[in-house]
Amino acid sequence: MTLPVSEDTGSLLEVYRPAGPVFVGGEGSRLIAEDGRRYLDFVSGIAVNALGYGDPAFDDAVRAALDTGLVHTSNLYRTVPGTELAAWLTERSFADRVFFCNSGAEANEGAFKFARRWSRERSRDKVEIVAFRGSFHGRTFGALAATDRSAFQEPFQPLMPGVRFLSVGDVGELGRVVSGEQTAAVIIEPILAEGGILPVPHEFLQSVREACDAAEALLIFDEVQVGLGRTGRLWAHDASGIEPDIMTLAKPLAGGLPMGAVLLTDRVASAIQPGDHATTFGGGPLVASAALAVCRKIGEPGFLEAVRRKGEVVSEMLGAIALANEKVVAVRGTGLLWGIELTVPAAEIVSAALDRQLLLVGAGPRVVRLVPPLTTTDEDLIEGVKILEGVLQA
Repeated sequence: MTLPVSEDTGSLLEVYRPAGPVFVGGEGSRLIAEDGRRYLDFVSGIAVNALGYGDPAFDDAVRAALDTGLVHTSNLYRTVPGTELAAWLTERSFADRVFFCNSGAEANEGAFKFARRWSRERSRDKVEIVAFRGSFHGRTFGALAATDRSAFQEPFQPLMPGVRFLSVGDVGELGRVVSGEQTAAVIIEPILAEGGILPVPHEFLQSVREACDAAEALLIFDEVQVGLGRTGRLWAHDASGIEPDIMTLAKPLAGGLPMGAVLLTDRVASAIQPGDHATTFGGGPLVASAALAVCRKIGEPGFLEAVRRKGEVVSEMLGAIALANEKVVAVRGTGLLWGIELTVPAAEIVSAALDRQLLLVGAGPRVVRLVPPLTTTDEDLIEGVKILEGVLQA
């Protein structure tokens, strides 16, 4: 039986409403509760724990970093892990430069600042950021202003001005709004994750790229949740063949330690001067060492191919469930990123799955999201989807 929401949260500020067990350990794709029960984790800390729990290479990297005695030096000085991580990322992407920070929201804030700085450097006083309906880019002021969630925004108005929203797929609206006189950048998730696991059509991404080029605006891809192997490709936008000017990363980057990154081309980086932006903790030797372990694991031969193959297993099973169950409206996803749109509230399914020791999370009011660790075994994937099937049949 699901445990009730705790009445005693101690000194924690209740910006979340944690329910269910208290977890004290993890192994593979499972979390271990204080009473010893083991829960199959299809949440991964909300797409963070890409390597699951207790990955030997990850654990060894963190221990080795701690053994150096260097946890933090500030960005006044260079350290080897951060330099090597930046090289790994640029060698495998469109980017020439990397700025490290501590979260996805912080990465998007940096991207907005870099875009406006780039525009100002070109003697173009363009400040507008164009985002999309259904998007989620974070909860800090700038990122929240570009997040299409009125309930999140309303208590904190006025937010950062100069943000406009478009509908994904509306090429006419795109052409009218993205402007050479006003638009500094357009930000879009290649797959709207929090918005319901909604893939953006590749043709529309191409239209966005062309609109940015015509307006001399920058294209920002937010891959905070969908990047670094989640889709079975290193970057979610790889499937489209379209490259951005800036890309933001975070969630899985350091395997559970707080880290974000902004990747950018030299064309954009040339406008950024020392002192234009900074962060105290970003890219420190401990988190960078952890991130290197994650990136190297994902980069191993066959790793991404295995994610794609596992995605096919999940796709086939979810497709069969959709055909047999009237509660399922649609199934969307790729790799190990899946959304099941329902006729019933997602929260009901998430709660019922918790009772059966399966962890799920919503992606909107009627979409259940599956984001298991990328290292999840076929057996665990099959078990988890079968539990979900049982919940949907109940």
